Amino acid sequence: VSTTGGTALQFKKESGATFEGLSLTGYDTSIDMKDSGALANVVIEQNIGNPESNYTIPATTSEASFNWINNRSNVESNILQGAVEGMVTLDPAVTYTLNSSYIVQEGGELIIPAGTRIIARDGGTDVYIAVLKGGKIDIQGTEDNPVVISSAEGNPGDWGGLTLVGNATTTEGVDAVAEVGGFIHGGNDDTDSSGSIKNLVISGTGAQINSESQYNGISFYAVGSGTVVENIAVINGADDGVEFFGGTVSASNLYLENNEDDAVDWTEGWNGTVTNVYVNHTIANFSTAVEADGANNDPKLVNFTAVSTTGGTALQFKKESGASFSNLYLEGYTTNVDMKDGGALSNIKIDGADATTGGDYTTGSKVDISAWSWIEAAL
Repeated sequence: VSTTGGTALQFKKESGATFEGLSLTGYDTSIDMKDSGALANVVIEQNIGNPESNYTIPATTSEASFNWINNRSNVESNILQGAVEGMVTLDPAVTYTLNSSYIVQEGGELIIPAGTRIIARDGGTDVYIAVLKGGKIDIQGTEDNPVVISSAEGNPGDWGGLTLVGNATTTEGVDAVAEVGGFIHGGNDDTDSSGSIKNLVISGTGAQINSESQYNGISFYAVGSGTVVENIAVINGADDGVEFFGGTVSASNLYLENNEDDAVDWTEGWNGTVTNVYVNHTIANFSTAVEADGANNDPKLVNFTAVSTTGGTALQFKKESGASFSNLYLEGYTTNVDMKDGGALSNIKIDGADATTGGDYTTGSKVDISAWSWIEAAL
């Protein structure tokens, strides 16, 4: 376990070893073949070592077994990393550091009380929170006392983000593999619950994995309708604000500011509802306010406002994707509706009518965020 990054395993010349029950937490580099020796010399769990793997499986040894060292039971109680098994409740009086991956396992539950502050280490893709199938998260922020998770500077791409993985349906089938983390998602329970997220402000997310894959502010992989998501702000992300990969989860009161790719994105046949969304673009070269891709399961967007001071594209639909909007308000975009792959405009309903690429969608009512004081919360 490292709280400062660094290298875990280094092999010089032709050295090697065989590992069983290897668990690494908090390192920037898992395996370093210092002198370009053969990876075949390093065998981990009966497989050749893989420097691309973080080896973040649950530890097979317990820290409690070493209490005889100065009679201590905790290394650093404010460091978040490793696996969450069973129920773990954070203390809002403590400012935590998210040092590495922090993964809620099946059967585990992470409870984050109102007012908790978590500083994510500027560690790129190595730093994120994930909730696996069968795990739960309970973020208990209130409007007066939100939960904040951010890197120290809140710069785009400083860290990964929050990922929920569920057992609802996706067009990718059962036990599909996610583009981030290789997480297994998808099943047959559309009412599945991954927990509850209330009054959360998250910033500085979107670390890039490769040219095709990045973390989002919050990613929902096959998350079911039993999950509660309300009063969420995602600010200054290098990729999407929120992205839905299939599933049936819905969300309300979303504030999405200056996320460099898409504010709201979905694919894999997501068919939930988002209600009361405010997208704010004051930076140039973002992608869209909405990007939709894949099968059209007609998700609903109710009271959707997007405002740009730098032009750009508001709504982009790929392939045969679509959606139904009620009370859409768009302001300041160069392009309001873009059918990227020539899909049918009839797939997009705006206040009951087919969308038009030249439509002036300023007749709706703006979502009023004057009472959303929680979006101003910071570390």
